[in-house]
Parts: sequence; structure tokens; C-alpha cells
Amino acid sequence: MSIRSDFLIVGGGIVGCCTAYSLMRRNPNASIVLVEKEPRLAAHQTGRNSGVIHSGIYYKPGSLKARFCREGKALLEQFCTEHGIAFDICGKVIVAVQDSEKTALQRIFERGTANGVACRQISRAELRELEPHVEGVAGLAVPETGIVNYASVTEAIAKLITISGHQIRRDEELLNVQNDGADLVVETSRGSFRTALLINCAGVYADRVARLCGLQPSVQIIPFRGEYFELIPAMQGLCKNLIYPVPDPNFPFLGVHFTRMIGGGVECGPNAVFALGREAYSKFGITPEDLLESLQFSGFRRFAARHWRTGMGEIWRSLSKAAFVRALQRLLPEIEAHHLVPAEPGIRAQALTKEGNLVDDFAIERTARAIHVLNAPSPAATAGLRIGEEIAEQLTKMN
Repeated sequence: MSIRSDFLIVGGGIVGCCTAYSLMRRNPNASIVLVEKEPRLAAHQTGRNSGVIHSGIYYKPGSLKARFCREGKALLEQFCTEHGIAFDICGKVIVAVQDSEKTALQRIFERGTANGVACRQISRAELRELEPHVEGVAGLAVPETGIVNYASVTEAIAKLITISGHQIRRDEELLNVQNDGADLVVETSRGSFRTALLINCAGVYADRVARLCGLQPSVQIIPFRGEYFELIPAMQGLCKNLIYPVPDPNFPFLGVHFTRMIGGGVECGPNAVFALGREAYSKFGITPEDLLESLQFSGFRRFAARHWRTGMGEIWRSLSKAAFVRALQRLLPEIEAHHLVPAEPGIRAQALTKEGNLVDDFAIERTARAIHVLNAPSPAATAGLRIGEEIAEQLTKMN
């Protein structure tokens, strides 16, 4: 006999777990099941990022990213405080390394101010006071930025979910979804479920899950691999907290940067390389089905035709450690290749439109029986609790 639930969540990253947490708090008598295809939670984007608690300084005022990042940051810090999870509001600097970047730096400052972020413009001398080894002509100080371990946050939320009597089923992959009129009938690798409402928080597979549910999403997920190095212990003193470049305004990536980690050490990166598979974490890893799907998507072909030069630069930086080092040296000139050791890479699930545009905001689509989170890259981890609240509010109205 299949299990029946009021809510079935697909995906055990931080967004999926935050959604389950918000649902159980809003609907104390409801039954909730979460399925995750991996043996552990937070196995992909949630557990493979820099652990930054973002301030909301970069995002377009009024966008979901801007609002949910600001509100989610406060919820995250409150949750960590209440549940004894280590975090550090250490601050960061955004660095203009040449005069031509000052205009873009000014725009970031204006966005941050509009979003309510505590930030200030700083001179070269003030920049060196905050980060003595940085080279730049000007900067922004963002004292609100912090660091945390998002896998630890996810596990703490999951514990609260299971203590409350709900199910988190690891190592269980979604295979099919059918609507029989009364319920959604969900088949997995370990059985079947009946559910009134489904929430798709499947990250890099979100578009595929949407199609299983009968939705033809307007976007497709294109995977980008982010590669990292770590500073060797003897050189970690070069970076006091977080050091970021001025990002390219044409892309939702922030550029290679330096991040002090909550568990110790300093991470350097990531770049943004088109990945040859949705879980192709190694440089030469490939999943033919995923690659063919990306290449057949007209939006990706249009995107690649417009931005091939930038893409080739990212590929070269992936293949050449010397090129990666040069990118880091723009911020910290003292860095040398032997100061860096490889760290765990990650995959960013980035939605792309049919017109070839990267989706710059969170994207959530709703059907009669389901909600699909179709684009939730950074700062989704920071905003996770607020995203969960939004989904819970929408689902409660549907139920």
C-alpha cells in the first residue's frame, strides 16, 4: 500500500528542507514526506558552496533575490543562534582593482543602499586597513556578510522535521508522477506515494521534475561547474575575511574570490565553466544524456554564440592553474601557484530561457497541484528559510 501525505517535497537540499520546516510550522496537523535521491542531505549545491551568508548587496531592488536574501538572512541568523549552529558575521570587501571598475562599484553601492544593506565606500587606504594584502584602487566594505556551514544548517532543520513526526526518505529517487484526479501518484525507486500537493526543490533536476509533473517550463537548467582551491595553512593570513572582485554585470556569477571558512581555512574561487553533466564535478567528467540535452536546447546555443569568448576564458582558467592564479593575483598579488591546493568543486543549477538569457532572479512556478522552484542559485542558501515561507504560504492557499 502506498503512503499518502498532504505534502511531498522532492529534493533534500536547504531549500527543500526549509520548505518542509515552514510547512510543518504553518500546518501542524499535516503530513509531510521529503524524498532525496542521495544517501545524505545537502549533497550538491547546498553542501558544495563557500558557505557565505550574503547581505543582498548585488541584487536588483524589488527582486525576489533582494527581498528574500535580506529577510532570509535575518531568519537564518536567528535559527543558527537558537539552535547553536556556528556562524560569523565577519564582513567582506568588494574591490575595484582599476579605475574603470569604479562605476560598476558605485552601482553596487547604490543597489546595496536601496536594499537596506549596511555598506560603505572605502578608499584604497581603508581597504588596506581591512585587508592588508589586497591591491585595489577603491572598495566597498560590507560588514553584514557572514559565513556558516549550510550542510550543518540543513541537518539541523531535518532533525526538527523528523522529531515532529514527518518523513525524510534518503536514497530514494523520483521516477514518475501521475494525476489520478484525487491525488498525485508518485513513483520512486523504493515505492509509491499519494500526495495532495508536490513541491519540486530538485535543484539541478528541477526542470526534469517539472516535466514529469506535466509542466512545460519556460526555462531549462544548464549546469555550470565551479572549481575551487584552498590556501595552504602558511598563507591563510593573507585573507582576514572575505575578498570579492567587482563582478561582470552581464552574468549572475560573482567572480573568483577569497572566503574564510567557518570550519577553518580559506577557499579561493569559483570560476564558472559549462559542465558536461548535471553532476559532472570532475574536469573531464561527462554525462552524455545531460550534454546532449544542453546542446539541443536552443537557448543554450544562443547563449553560447553570444558569450563564447567569456566561456573560453573560463575553460582556460579551468585547464590552467597559472591562469586561475593570475585571476586571484588581481586581488592578492602575493598569491603564487604553490600556495594553492585543489578543493571540492560544485555545480550551479542555472536556469536559461529559450532566448538564451540567464535567469537572474529566483523563479517559482505554480500549477494546480504543485509548486516548482525552477531557479534557486546563490543566494538561495542564505534565503532558504524565506523561500520556504513563501512556498508554504502559497501551498496553504492551494490546500
